[in-house]
Amino acid sequence: MGTANRELEHLFEDKKRVRNPLVPFGAFITAGVLTAGLISFRQGNSQLGQKLMRARVVAQGATVALMVGTAYCYGDKI
Repeated sequence: MGTANRELEHLFEDKKRVRNPLVPFGAFITAGVLTAGLISFRQGNSQLGQKLMRARVVAQGATVALMVGTAYCYGDKI
């Protein structure tokens, strides 16, 4: 196992890791909206729950778009 890690480190030593601080924020928003939607479904408010589930899909899509955009922008530049 140790040799595989050293080989990977050698392979990627030229690349710097790029972190996008908006991705964890988007994941947190997605989880919050999901939780609120599940609570509203459990309380019997299906209309609000349905709206929150749609908002969750939008938040999740935005988070994935941020990840893809970051990978595209910084993929070959670093």
